[in-house]
Amino acid sequence: MQIPDDLRYSSDHEWVRLEDGKARIGITDYAQDALGDVVFVDLPEVGAAVSAGQSISEVESTKSVSDIYAPVGGTVVEVNADLADNPERLNEDPYGEGWIFVLTVDDPAAVDGLLDAAAYRALVEG
Repeated sequence: MQIPDDLRYSSDHEWVRLEDGKARIGITDYAQDALGDVVFVDLPEVGAAVSAGQSISEVESTKSVSDIYAPVGGTVVEVNADLADNPERLNEDPYGEGWIFVLTVDDPAAVDGLLDAAAYRALVEG
């Protein structure tokens, strides 16, 4: 199971990568493995304002449907439209081509409040 050291993580199994004041967000390797084969991703709307912990998207797999939560508050400025035709990207490359959306972050310091790689590793292994 991959848990990159340069990302932050939510206890709901989303990852966050800060890029020029924006947060690129997806689900972790642990989450995609637990879901099984992803068959559909309901992308959020560009322009949607979300609060930390708010359900923003859904991922449907052969096993279940799971909510995706915003790990930090902000406004959606980009979505990974490729997932509409290729939802399996979440399984194949969860930290790369499988990203789900990008937020402008209301409070960049909130990202520091998320789990680092060691804390996330302890969560999923413990």
